[in-house]
Amino acid sequence: MDDLVFKPATEQMSLLRGGEISATELLDIHLERIDEVNPAINAIVTLVPELAKRDAAAADQRHFAGEIAGVLDGLPIAHKDLMDTAGIRTTSGSPIHADRIPDENALIVDRLQGAGAVTVGKTNTPEFGAGSQTFNEVFGVTHNPYDLSRTVGGSSGGAAAALASGMLPIADGGDMGGSLRNPASFCNVVGFRVSPGRVPSYPKEAAWSVLSVEGPLGRTVGDVALLLQAMAGPDPRSPVSLQDDPAMFAEPLEADLAELKVAWSPTLGGLPVAREVISALVSVPDTFDGLGCRVEEATPDLSDAAEIFQVLRAWQYEISLGETYDEHHDQLKDTICWNVEEARRRPLTDHARATRKHAALFHRVREFFEIYDVLACPTVQVAPFDVDIDWVRSIDGIDMETYIDWMRSCCDVTVMGCPAISVPAGFTAQGLPVGLQLVGPPRDDLGLLRIAHGWEQATEVWKTRPKV
Repeated sequence: MDDLVFKPATEQMSLLRGGEISATELLDIHLERIDEVNPAINAIVTLVPELAKRDAAAADQRHFAGEIAGVLDGLPIAHKDLMDTAGIRTTSGSPIHADRIPDENALIVDRLQGAGAVTVGKTNTPEFGAGSQTFNEVFGVTHNPYDLSRTVGGSSGGAAAALASGMLPIADGGDMGGSLRNPASFCNVVGFRVSPGRVPSYPKEAAWSVLSVEGPLGRTVGDVALLLQAMAGPDPRSPVSLQDDPAMFAEPLEADLAELKVAWSPTLGGLPVAREVISALVSVPDTFDGLGCRVEEATPDLSDAAEIFQVLRAWQYEISLGETYDEHHDQLKDTICWNVEEARRRPLTDHARATRKHAALFHRVREFFEIYDVLACPTVQVAPFDVDIDWVRSIDGIDMETYIDWMRSCCDVTVMGCPAISVPAGFTAQGLPVGLQLVGPPRDDLGLLRIAHGWEQATEVWKTRPKV
């Protein structure tokens, strides 16, 4: 069982299509693994085994008849508890919605199930996805499989922990300020913040916003590409969805990286980064050099990125949670209240100024990628921290003013508007995972995946399993 549940999803899918294992058998093995390790980790918070067994049996009937529903047919999956799942409890990690059961799926869930994925349940998330530490009053805290005393990050923390510990072969999530990348870094898996519009979102109150995206997590870059074949593609309900055919993610990931120009930025322009993270990533330039790349220390001009993110994030929180704040203020955690209150205290001129600065930043970034093929930097400024800490107050003696500041290595990249992926890169002296963030030119998701795949093949850090 241990060998199978830690195989990449692409290999598990090959076993299913080759008839070497049935969807029912694969599901049973993953359910056994969930029973074994989930009580200690608390990654999957709602489990629907009977529904999953029904869907796995249907996949087996299709396979027996020589039919395939889609690229994920028969693979188990659990959906982030922010994603609506028809007939399955969806709490958003909030006591306000503790007993909520939606009537319809979110678009991303429809696409994954339509591609044949077998839903086993829901993964844990912080309340309304706010913050990169996965805990809430409904289900409690999720523990890191590499050290149960440490956090998994967030907000897709349950998904990343379930992948890392072999409970799932694939998972979905979302990312505003790092919610796919941060937990991927903390759990030694791959989290891909796709280009805005690559994976359309519905329903979504801030439909025109490109700050938050939905996307894939996997144990390998190939697994993420497999998921994108089902997730990506246009939808008329999303006004920002890209029109490209998702079949492009079935193209080979192998590529010659010789002469690729890599911008290596160990502090992303002077952000405080913990010494143990810097140490874990010290070999990054040499690894790219070994792949034939040309490496230079360089950082795009990200001045104003923090202000842009804070203003646009507050605005999006007012759109999505303003009414909830008015009706249930006393039931929301303080950081959510702070975000909504930030939006309400700021004049409209703040939003106008941030929007102007955002446009200028994008053009500086666009010009940067006319020189460099990829930007490499730490995914997270700290290693996984104590699970009892809600957010990082200081980094190597430098105080963090808000609960967002310690995540700026992700948040500043968010406002670049580019695809960004966290790939396993190393470990601290204490054995805690550290991810490398790779950022590609606007809308070049496939090109970025190929670079990430080359890194993965050269390092094989993803193969180091957790202690549980």
